[in-house]
Amino acid sequence: MNRYIFSLLFLFLAGFIYPQTALQRFINNPALKHASVGVSVVELESGKSIAAYDEEKSLTPASVLKLITAATALEVLGENYRYKTEIAIDADDPSRILVIGTGDPTLGSEVFPENPDAFFINGVEALKKSLPADKEYSIYVVDNLFGYNGISPEWTWIDIGNYYAPGAYGISIYDNSYRLVFNTTDRNNPPRILRTEPEIKGLTFQNSLSFNTTGRDNGYIYGVPFSYERSLRGDIPGGRTEFSIKGDIPDPGLLVGETLADHLKRTGYRIVKVETSRVDYLSRNRSSGQPVPYRVGNVLFTQVSRPLKEIIREVNMESNNHYAEHLIRTIGRYGNSDLYADALEEGIEQTLEHWKQKGMDTAPLHMHDGCGLAPQNAVSARFLTDLLVYMHNRSDCSTAFFQSLPKAGQEGTLQNFLRVTRLNGKVMAKSGSIGGVQCYAGYLIDGNRQYGFAVMVNKFNGTRPEVRSAIEQFLLGL
Repeated sequence: MNRYIFSLLFLFLAGFIYPQTALQRFINNPALKHASVGVSVVELESGKSIAAYDEEKSLTPASVLKLITAATALEVLGENYRYKTEIAIDADDPSRILVIGTGDPTLGSEVFPENPDAFFINGVEALKKSLPADKEYSIYVVDNLFGYNGISPEWTWIDIGNYYAPGAYGISIYDNSYRLVFNTTDRNNPPRILRTEPEIKGLTFQNSLSFNTTGRDNGYIYGVPFSYERSLRGDIPGGRTEFSIKGDIPDPGLLVGETLADHLKRTGYRIVKVETSRVDYLSRNRSSGQPVPYRVGNVLFTQVSRPLKEIIREVNMESNNHYAEHLIRTIGRYGNSDLYADALEEGIEQTLEHWKQKGMDTAPLHMHDGCGLAPQNAVSARFLTDLLVYMHNRSDCSTAFFQSLPKAGQEGTLQNFLRVTRLNGKVMAKSGSIGGVQCYAGYLIDGNRQYGFAVMVNKFNGTRPEVRSAIEQFLLGL
């Protein structure tokens, strides 16, 4: 009997000591000597803590913030929510074609296998059935659902204008990004600009790019939303007949209208004007009392997005900033339909309120966007594990959330994480990294060991590979 009790005591102590030993080794790693670190590991079913270090400290999460945006979107909108983009006729002007957006980030997206021009091809076919071609028409794009503050005011200049920091508006197209194609064979002159894909009329570039011999893309495009002037800096590989970098589309709604007009013109229609709702929106305010400058008549075509659970999977699997920024604004507009209420601010407020109602302490959560690009974002490791436990145990969208996370060593942004270890495929998590930040949060499912975890490292002095390796060793030592 005494031997049996001793065995139980040994197993209990081992289960407590091993995680603590792994944690101590982790926080004492030389690569983390000057870093701020937050760690929380909890049993998934009970939420009981088994390893913690400064778990209440708010730290910069980078893209791990997407877990919060994705979970909130699933909770508020439901996993089968779908966006709609409509083509209609103005009830007061039958020569006016309306394109009405509801914030779909997937319109023309390269993420999914559909033809990126399907909206225009199918929309024109629908218009041809109802509109005679012997008249003149105008196109009015209603892209005002989120207003026109398409980027977070806390994003840094080094990011604004690049493809990974596109604006989010009531209408999106082609992931709100374009390719800028160069010829880099003449090393005596700056890389020669050949074209943009798609063509963006009026877009100009101040070209300060140089060449490198590393073969790496270190080229950056700088510019603010709705400005057609862009600056090019950095360096790109020389000796290429074609090489491309990506930037964000200055005015996605206008590009949608112009692209639809081009498709219609090719079929014989005369389009005399293309405009968006931006000028009308900015010339009004919520108390002006001016009438809405259009009235929706017959809806001739509707494009429906894939369900939200597939959009969420792209957000977490590939860390898609563009999709995440649309989601946080969709949450905001879902809670407040006033077009003049800032959709991003409303989305953040709705997110905080939702998790307060679920009994979570939101004091450690400071959001400035939905994707984690703003350095001022902050959250605690404990908040993240509380959210992970809730989504696993209590959410109606538990399966959709869990399946949106990449498997370590196998998928998405975790393809090389824990790849040649026994935890390959047994960790499902979101990674996050910006300058001086490396974080992971998710689930570890290994037989009877079922944990929710969050490991956050800010301002580390070692290299990023050293920090990643230290986090791997910590998880392996649990």
